[in-house]
Amino acid sequence: MNNEILRIAIQKSGRLTEKSMQLLSDCGIQLQNGKRKLLSPATNFPLEIYFLRDDDIPQYVEDGVADVGILGENVLLEEQAQVNTVLELGFAQCRLSLAIPKNEIYTGVDYWEGKKIATTYSNILKKYLAEKNIKADIHAISGSVEIAPSIGLAEGVCDLVSTGSTLLSNGLKEVEVILKSQAVLVANQQLSPQKQQILAQLLFRIRAKQAAANNKYILLNAPNDKIDEICALLPGMKSPSILPLRNSNWSSLHSVVQEQAFWDIIDKLKAAGAEGILVIPIEKMIV
Repeated sequence: MNNEILRIAIQKSGRLTEKSMQLLSDCGIQLQNGKRKLLSPATNFPLEIYFLRDDDIPQYVEDGVADVGILGENVLLEEQAQVNTVLELGFAQCRLSLAIPKNEIYTGVDYWEGKKIATTYSNILKKYLAEKNIKADIHAISGSVEIAPSIGLAEGVCDLVSTGSTLLSNGLKEVEVILKSQAVLVANQQLSPQKQQILAQLLFRIRAKQAAANNKYILLNAPNDKIDEICALLPGMKSPSILPLRNSNWSSLHSVVQEQAFWDIIDKLKAAGAEGILVIPIEKMIV
């Protein structure tokens, strides 16, 4: 009998926490207690959650204290842990960027030659500057990186940017994007076969949710003499389903399309004679 438990580490507080918890909930995983503690077992899946500091997660997964973890790519690359990136999760998207005082004139990447840069991502920044053949003075600090130029600690910063509002409120402007980041699922490189099997079950659920989020179920009515033309616009997973209506000259077409693709073809569908178009969210999608 398999009594293995998959131990997953997620951020105990911060921008990834709620999204990570929502992802597990969407996968049908129920926790034993509602209040977040250091450890929370699932009641209906062989999994338990460890709530950790985000920058501790890579090392915990590498050391096997946790089997898998959800964290930002920026943290993973900065900590340089030896783990396997299993899946991009598509949330907590941001970018790691260089910024300077808004009144400064930026002349390109050569601007940073000999400059002082404050950051909490010194490893990523060092690699970036080396690739650009730029020598700069990196000040590794924690906390409020954005205030470094105003207090004379640095001439620019390298920090995470989501909307850019924090930079603006500190009199800075974004000038170079070093890295685009999102949440990823990582795994220990030496998982047992039993834990690999549990991870595969979890991935199956996550991918079903991801597929559903990116697609919509579409229903429409069409004249029978326009079905071929409309079907050519709605490839769906394989081909649209066609059901007869009470009016023998009309049929109902059902399909699955990517949401962005629908908006691209909506005018073509209407021009081809489609009527009564409905677009419905999909809860789960198994492909």
